[in-house]
Amino acid sequence: MYSHLIDLNDYSTEQWNVIIDLARDIMKNPHIYEGACTGKIMGTLFYEPSTRTQMSFQSAMLRLGGGIIGFDNPQTSSISKGENLKDTTKTVSGYSDIMVMRHHLEGAVKAAALTADCPVVNAGDGGHLHPTQTLTDLLTLTEEKKRLNDLNIGVCGDLKNGRTVHSLVRALSKYKGNKFTFISTRQLGLPEYIKKALTEEGASCRDVSSIEEALPELDVLYMTRIQKERFESEEEYRRQKDVFILDARKLKAAKDDLIVLHPLPRVDEIAREVDDDPRALYFKQAHYGMYVRMALILIILNYKDFKPKPFFTGEDCGLKCGNERCIVNNEKGLPPKFVEEGDALMCEYCEERVF
Repeated sequence: MYSHLIDLNDYSTEQWNVIIDLARDIMKNPHIYEGACTGKIMGTLFYEPSTRTQMSFQSAMLRLGGGIIGFDNPQTSSISKGENLKDTTKTVSGYSDIMVMRHHLEGAVKAAALTADCPVVNAGDGGHLHPTQTLTDLLTLTEEKKRLNDLNIGVCGDLKNGRTVHSLVRALSKYKGNKFTFISTRQLGLPEYIKKALTEEGASCRDVSSIEEALPELDVLYMTRIQKERFESEEEYRRQKDVFILDARKLKAAKDDLIVLHPLPRVDEIAREVDDDPRALYFKQAHYGMYVRMALILIILNYKDFKPKPFFTGEDCGLKCGNERCIVNNEKGLPPKFVEEGDALMCEYCEERVF
C-alpha cells in the first residue's frame, strides 16, 4: 500500500507534526536537503487552474533535486481526446515516483489512487478537500503563533465550497482549546457534516453574519474568496461575492497580534491597503507552502512506515451518491463505496451523506 495523502485525517496528528517539524528544519537548513530527491520524478496532473499549489510543488521537487512531468491544462493532454481518469493517472503514475493531482470533481484524487502505481497526493478535489494547504496553514500557525491549540479562529467567505476551509477546521479541531467563528451567508455556510465532525471533537463553534462582530476576539482571521467556479449561475455568484470585505477600517478593531491568512487567490475580499498591515501574512503563508511540500515529498518517498489509515473500508450497497459533482457519478466503472456514519451512510469518495 502506497502512502497516499488524500485526506489529512487519514493520518494522525503525530504524523502531521512530523511533517511540520521536518518543514521547519528544511527552512533552517536548506543545504542539507539539496539533492535529496536526485533521480526521482514527480508527476503533476492539474485538471483545474493553479498558481501557488502547482508552483510550490514544482519548486519543492526542484529544490530537492528531482524532476517534473505532467500538465496544467487537460486540453493539452489526451484528456481532450476523451481519455478517462483511470487511463490517464495509471499511465502517468507509471512514469513517476510520486504524483500530485488537482481535479474539479470531488473524490477524483481518491479514485485515481485506487489504481495508481505510485503514491498520490491530493492537491484539491472540487469543493471537498485540500490537505497540503492545511499542512501549509499548520506550519504558518506554528511559526507565527507558536502554537496550534487555544486559538480563536475566524473563517470568512465561501464555507460551503471552500475545500481549504473544510480541511483546516477539521484539522485544527484535533488540537485542544480551539474555538471557531464562522462568518458567512446562510447560503454559503459550512456543511453540516463538517460541523458534526467538529462537535464530535468537542470544538466550540458559532456562526456570525459580519466580520465586525467577530474581529475583536480573534487570534486568526482566515479569509477565503467567493468561488465563482462553484456557482451554477453568474447571477447567484454576484449576489454573494461582495458581502464580506476586509479593509483597514475594520482591522482597527482587531488585536495587535491577530494574523490574517488567505489561501489565495483573492478577488475583492481583502482590500489592497491591508497588504501593508504587519498582521497580513498571506504572502508569507504561500511561501511556507513550498517548505511543507518539500517535507511531504521527502516523507512519502523515504519513510516506508509512514502509512495512513486503510484506504477504502466501505462496500457497494447498491446506492447512488447524491452529489452530482462526485467522481463516482462522472467516471464509468468506479465502484460506489459507502460506510456507516452515525444514522447515515457516507460516500467514501466525496463524503456525501445518504439518510
